[in-house]
Amino acid sequence: MDLKEQIKEYVLSTIGVLLTALGLVIFFIPNNIAAGGASGMAMILHRLLSAIPIGVWMYIINIVLFILGFTLVGKDFSFKTIYSTFALNFFIDLFDRILKIPRYTGDDLMLAVFFGNVLASVGMAIAFANNSSTGGTDIVAKILSKYFHTPIGTTLLMIDFSIGILAGFAFNPRIAMYALLAIIINGITIDFILKGLELAVTMTIISGKVDSIKDYILNKMERGATILKARGAYSGRDLDVLYVALRRRELGEVLHAIKQIDPDAFVIVNEARYVLGEGFRSIDKIV
Repeated sequence: MDLKEQIKEYVLSTIGVLLTALGLVIFFIPNNIAAGGASGMAMILHRLLSAIPIGVWMYIINIVLFILGFTLVGKDFSFKTIYSTFALNFFIDLFDRILKIPRYTGDDLMLAVFFGNVLASVGMAIAFANNSSTGGTDIVAKILSKYFHTPIGTTLLMIDFSIGILAGFAFNPRIAMYALLAIIINGITIDFILKGLELAVTMTIISGKVDSIKDYILNKMERGATILKARGAYSGRDLDVLYVALRRRELGEVLHAIKQIDPDAFVIVNEARYVLGEGFRSIDKIV
């Protein structure tokens, strides 16, 4: 990955964790909605030991978890994950203790759950889409998955649910139910947003001017392509078929180029849930 792409990912990841921090500080923290993660654990610990601010508790929790992760799992954490984790800690501590931004403290907790999830979920989805993670309970899930062979996704959900239930003991059962609701909505919303952000398409292009179309994709769009050898069922002639993966937003440009190069081209477009590898998301961030 070139320097420009790396800088872009760090900038977008920072924006993502900033939005997440705003969602937590404005809506979740003032209403004690411990919706999983290190932030939820910190809110519960802050309830027990209020002398230590939530942001500081998050620093403590994540440092301990990273030490455990490096010890028990190995160096399976990218620098971007470490950066995003502590950037989220920094923004939460900044907005919670130093800047003292406005907070929602109304009686309707459903509004807090809804709008808190909107900000937090959008922020986390942006971070995830740029190969970042906010650490926290992800690390616990990796440790348990390694030693008990449990699916990471299921394990993470169970951990977050446990934090939501503990909120019932730390605060009250009503808060716990809202925390569990927030966890469920958060997971669904992140998945929905990621599908939109990551949606890609594959194109199968059959044309007598494959070389010209290939040159446009390689040189103008800086995308890769594969030439498949095929034979026409009706004509019996050998022909080259171009196969290419693109981001959804690039489709219009390619179709316009094909129209200019060969209006008679035969094109098949399919949506792809994931396209992994160079130019797209790294496979090690998915599995």
